[in-house]
Amino acid sequence: MCGIAGLWSPACTPAAADLHAMIGALHHRGPDGNGLHIDGPAGLAHARLSIIDLAGGAQPLANEDGSVWVVFNGEIFNYVELRAELLAAGHRFATHSDTEVLVHLYEEHGDAFLQHLNGQFAIALWDARRQRLLLARDRVGIRPLFYAQAGQRLAFASEVKALFALPDVPRRLDPAGLAEVFGWWSAQAPRTAFEGVHSLPPGHLMTLDARGRHIERWWDWDFPGDALDSGANEDDLAEELHALMVDAVRLQLRADVPVGAYLSGGLDSSIITTVIRRHTDTPLRSFSLTFDDAEFDESAHQRELVRHLGTEHSSIGCSQADIAAAFARTVWHAETPLVRAAPAPMMRLAASVRAAGYKVVLTGEGADEVFG
Repeated sequence: MCGIAGLWSPACTPAAADLHAMIGALHHRGPDGNGLHIDGPAGLAHARLSIIDLAGGAQPLANEDGSVWVVFNGEIFNYVELRAELLAAGHRFATHSDTEVLVHLYEEHGDAFLQHLNGQFAIALWDARRQRLLLARDRVGIRPLFYAQAGQRLAFASEVKALFALPDVPRRLDPAGLAEVFGWWSAQAPRTAFEGVHSLPPGHLMTLDARGRHIERWWDWDFPGDALDSGANEDDLAEELHALMVDAVRLQLRADVPVGAYLSGGLDSSIITTVIRRHTDTPLRSFSLTFDDAEFDESAHQRELVRHLGTEHSSIGCSQADIAAAFARTVWHAETPLVRAAPAPMMRLAASVRAAGYKVVLTGEGADEVFG
């Protein structure tokens, strides 16, 4: 998890002090370093959590001649394959990071570079030749990206608190956004809980240039007809799904730091940990939560899977008092009213993972939405 921030300021060059204030508000997302790049109307800032190419992957990062610059939060899981294709096409790389793939892929394909990415990301890319800023968010919105009008400037960032580092971004709640939170558990993009603050919707990109601001969808869900009705064999479809899941887990284990896994005792995390054990050589370190309340505690299922897979496992307990103590900080990170307490113990679990020396963990989160 890194943090990005920036300004589009066609009337004047963005001030470094403003960019420092914005990225400073995101230090918790990227404690391993930060950087700025200012060129004409665009200013980019980055707070780094080092995952791939620890020595050479600092951002903002440019292509060979400095005509394309990028900051991004996320991971490009197929960057190894993309890098090989780009090298074969004549591109020269200065690092081994997944970030550098983005600038060369943009050189090769323009805005269509997004279609080639397998990953989760929020991207800000500055094309100096075209004097054009591109903001993009991954297909299902795993990585956040917010924006707001700050006087004559447009500000963007991974978190709303970075926008509020600018004094000319208003700090007001949006009653319509709050109504969506209490109706659907979250405001629906582009709306947020804050007036004047917008979320770039999943699968969308925004471009800003002399002609103004333009937002378009670059990806959407594809729901084909029922495969079984078309004569497909159910066992073949199950095998295809299995192969896709194994491939996804293998790709997401690519990192220059250790990768762990959550093990809740439920189906999703159990499938992921089993795939890691059976289909990779990665040492498996798993983490879990236990609860005092028997209604929520799944420790028996966790212990059964730990015995079956032989993982190196650690768990932490979570009481109602623990949830209460963590709740205010959880809301501060969530930047929205919370109508359920689940994020508080999850933040407690994440802290224990980081304390164990792990920056990356596979979780199984989002499976309900996709498989639903």
